[in-house]
Amino acid sequence: MARFTTILTLLAATLIHSLVLPSPHIFDDDDTPLPLIIWHGLGDNYAAEGLASVGDLAQEINPGTFVYMIRLDEDSSADRTATFFGNLTVQIDKVCDDLAKHPILSTAPAVDALGFSQGGQFLRGYIERCNFPPVRSLVTFGSQHNGISEFQGCGETDWLCKGAQGLLRSNTWSSFVQNRLVPAQYFRDPNQYEEYLENSNFLADINNERELKNPKYKANLETLERFVMYLFEDDKTVIPMETGWFSEVNGTEVIPLWKRDIYTEDWIGLKTLDERGALKFETTPGRHMTLTDELLEKVFKEYYGPYGRSFATKVEVELDYSLQEEL
Repeated sequence: MARFTTILTLLAATLIHSLVLPSPHIFDDDDTPLPLIIWHGLGDNYAAEGLASVGDLAQEINPGTFVYMIRLDEDSSADRTATFFGNLTVQIDKVCDDLAKHPILSTAPAVDALGFSQGGQFLRGYIERCNFPPVRSLVTFGSQHNGISEFQGCGETDWLCKGAQGLLRSNTWSSFVQNRLVPAQYFRDPNQYEEYLENSNFLADINNERELKNPKYKANLETLERFVMYLFEDDKTVIPMETGWFSEVNGTEVIPLWKRDIYTEDWIGLKTLDERGALKFETTPGRHMTLTDELLEKVFKEYYGPYGRSFATKVEVELDYSLQEEL
């Protein structure tokens, strides 16, 4: 009798599990798009109208898309403050925890990700450090993947921004600043490289620049099916703007990604992604965060959508590049 009761209990548990948790295999057989997570930039907040319109457009292009705006606080004002002040290690840990517990995101086979400005490198940090739910396609706009060497200017009455700027310039490498000022944690001046390696709270770690590498970061980033990086051609906010492509800029010298150790020694998997055609370098006209509906539509159509969709192979990507050169 006890054995019979145990069997009934197991059957009941199996039935309940199948009713409560959607199977990831449903994405294989229909056009259901993957959820889209969006991380906004410095001085913005998750409830901003502009972000909401981006989410609406994503749902229009790929109907049925569940859009989640990453936030560090449910209060939009506090979420904006967290773009200037906070410890990025703690912030990313919170996002990892929030997404892993989300009733929809946590049951999806994967998600797509869109990062605006600093939100781009933060999403990359999420992928490298936890990546559950796993990200399929990551697209970043004007992000600071190789850091900044100057802090952006502030509006005349933006006292929050000015306060952060004052701290950054006072003692960038102190533990006080590195644990509290968000932009300081991705500040990277080639002329202060040793201080950066020793003290950076965030960027030196996720770029695997220190002697002791974290193999998990490389393994996680290599799971991406697409990593697309957009530069704004007239970007005067992000200095240097080439950071969005992982380029090293020292004075007037620009060293492209593929000539740097982070690529040649494949510290975080960028070379691996590139060799299979998953790494893409794009430009778009205008200043920092000049986004058009046409550009976003292109991104939503090419890199997001149904779970079972296929992307261009390495051969197709190389053929596309050769055709562009001929034109």
